[in-house]
Amino acid sequence: MTRRLVLFRHAKSDWSNPLLPDEERPLAERGLRDAPRMGAWLRARGVVPDKALVSPAARAQQTWEMARTRLGADVPAETVEMLYAFATPRPLLEAARRFGEDARTLMLVGHNEAMHELAVALAKTGEEAALKRLRKKFPTAAVAVIDLPIAEWFELSDLTPGHLVHYVRPKDLR
Repeated sequence: MTRRLVLFRHAKSDWSNPLLPDEERPLAERGLRDAPRMGAWLRARGVVPDKALVSPAARAQQTWEMARTRLGADVPAETVEMLYAFATPRPLLEAARRFGEDARTLMLVGHNEAMHELAVALAKTGEEAALKRLRKKFPTAAVAVIDLPIAEWFELSDLTPGHLVHYVRPKDLR
């Protein structure tokens, strides 16, 4: 039995207003273009989540909403406060364990460095060039699709040996 985890870093944010609180920062023009492009790419690959867990940050919420318009399915989403995490992947793991429920394919929409660290920790196998790109950088709007040898989300840990199915960055689609 396997589960599939889709890690989706929020798209490029707008820094034009330095007084805006971090959690309220919206997407930049590039982010508004990239987020739906990534959603369309996921749909074309048949990677449509059963459920999405999304950081409460405005840029993550917008990324999800823009991508969802292109997925071609009404995917339930839940805003999860613990996904507003940057320094460590532990909150992301905990969110998947607590809120993944019966989703076969679960998407997390969040932030770096936590997103990158989790992807690198879980992606033990896969196409070597994709693994190399993933280990180097997880840019805005990047998506990693990882198959995990677990039956239930509560089994997930940072030691779970996942298989990287896809790793794509917006620049790969331009």
